[in-house]
Amino acid sequence: MISKRELLTLYHSDLDKLLSLSSKFIKDEVEFCSLVNARNGKCSQNCKYCAQSSHYRTNIETYPLIELDEVQKAALEAKSHKASRFAIVTSGKTPDESDFDKILEMIKEVNKIEGLKSCASIGILNEEQAQRLAQCGLKRFHHNINTCRSYYPEVCTTHTFDDRINTCKLVKKYGMELCCGVILGMGESVEQRVEMALELAEIQPNSIPINILMPIPETPFENYYNKIDEENILRTLAIFKIANPHSVLRFCGGRMRLSDENQRLALQTCVEGLMVGNYLTTAGKSPDEDIKTVKTLGKNIKL
Repeated sequence: MISKRELLTLYHSDLDKLLSLSSKFIKDEVEFCSLVNARNGKCSQNCKYCAQSSHYRTNIETYPLIELDEVQKAALEAKSHKASRFAIVTSGKTPDESDFDKILEMIKEVNKIEGLKSCASIGILNEEQAQRLAQCGLKRFHHNINTCRSYYPEVCTTHTFDDRINTCKLVKKYGMELCCGVILGMGESVEQRVEMALELAEIQPNSIPINILMPIPETPFENYYNKIDEENILRTLAIFKIANPHSVLRFCGGRMRLSDENQRLALQTCVEGLMVGNYLTTAGKSPDEDIKTVKTLGKNIKL
């Protein structure tokens, strides 16, 4: 494995050379995924970036678990936009036991749609929940580390970094693919971005979603917009790809903080996946725009 010192040296090297190096590890195809926000708000956790935390007065819409037909409709729409993966996402620290059976049924319905692979992002798991998700046919589970171990207490204090790592281990134990990534721009240092890259390399996720903080009014991070700029986003993406050559780096929430030019540059040098459509509480690009961009770059959409 590449060392922390080597990655720090690369991080501060000439940007063009750094991106040229990371480009050696990517394929000429881009994978699209999409999600449905199946339960929103009223989360008991105090993650300082999150609009859905009940600790902050963000005035977002809250709602209980949506109906199965809404999930089916969203999944079919995602497929029509070239998505090959579709995630059911719920707020909260852990899966709500009263909703868990319904979520399993949703996963089964997604699996019935030809050409669409199921994913779920429903919080911290226990062993029984991980086993039941695998048994119902879930293909991939999403659970971010969000930041590095050393910075985690600055982001959240109602659960630990190890709580998240344990869930990642359970996902792999029961044979599901793992999607595990971060949020950049939460006040972490350059060294801590390198730490994230190396901690993900230890986890070895199939997919690494990259979120860039979109500061939410009334959260503790509401004034953190200037904690990372476009050049440092690109440098971080390159370092992540070099440290995790076999994982798909995926643009998710906050990529609109990059110019169109830099989004295209990232897709040419270090990013191989896109979350298409809207995100949990923020808007994204239209799927048609993303399809056009990928074709303009001469890449294929992975189906």
